[in-house]
Amino acid sequence: MTKSLHVLGIGHALVDIIASCEESLLEEFSLVKGTMRLTSPEEATALYSRMGPAVEASGGSAANTCAGIASLGGKAGFAGKVGQDQFADAFAHDIKATGVSFFGAKDGSGTPTGRCLILVTPDGERTMNTNLGAAAEYSEANLDADAIAAAGIVYLEGYLFDPIPARQAFFAAGEIAHARGTKLAFTLSDPFCVDRHREGFRKFIRESVDIVFANEKELLALYPGASFDEACASIRSECALAAITRSEKGSVILEGETTVTVPAVKIEKLVDATGAGDLYAAGFLFGLSTGRDLETCAKIGSLCASEVITQVGPRPQRPLAALAQSHGLI
Repeated sequence: MTKSLHVLGIGHALVDIIASCEESLLEEFSLVKGTMRLTSPEEATALYSRMGPAVEASGGSAANTCAGIASLGGKAGFAGKVGQDQFADAFAHDIKATGVSFFGAKDGSGTPTGRCLILVTPDGERTMNTNLGAAAEYSEANLDADAIAAAGIVYLEGYLFDPIPARQAFFAAGEIAHARGTKLAFTLSDPFCVDRHREGFRKFIRESVDIVFANEKELLALYPGASFDEACASIRSECALAAITRSEKGSVILEGETTVTVPAVKIEKLVDATGAGDLYAAGFLFGLSTGRDLETCAKIGSLCASEVITQVGPRPQRPLAALAQSHGLI
């Protein structure tokens, strides 16, 4: 079956507001560095008032991945829900400007477009504070079956698993995808997210998912008490393909009895870890959807991740296709 999209991402449609800060600001708001938490509108307003100069851009984990795929020269689409406000228009314009097709749904209840306040400490770690707004209202009714059928791979973000209607949409997306010859990929997104939905994640992976993305902390959260090797054995038994990132240790790819280990790409300085996992997934999915072998997929992923963490923000600031070509990967 001919596919017009390499990848369709489904996830939170958010506007990212990114600012550098000192550790003291995290302490002031009792924030756990390097994690994502959901905030109320009141909490978001209070935190925003204490943030310094910020950069604003369309964001969301799966949307960042799709932008990375487009930067590599791939054909990507993104589906998510926005409000009916100026942030909705900004999100749609920004995601399209990256070369990603936008299959957006608009919330008619007055719920605003979601936003994520991202604090970057001097060590490059990012702490995310998200008011989901309309992004959390995504449901099965918002699925675009034609867009799913048009994609070689549908990529779902674990962050969207929280609301029950969105969770139901995930299972429905899996049914549509497999009926149309489309693979389903799923990222665990965050250790806290795994803790909230451990059994639900495992059920979804076993029943619907072809490809799992996780970092080491997320994988170990999925299988509490397991060593890394034991957790790898468990995820290997529950899905066809898993890509596990380990920061400076590189990544491990598991498919059947095959294990592929690829080192991280060395960088001069970590500036901002925002988007590292998203861009690794972008490179890997681009490679996989264009017929590359697993080692090459992982190398493209590692290169894309290394690029994004040397800058502020989760989107590449220069074309990834040229970068990958310079390394002989595409």
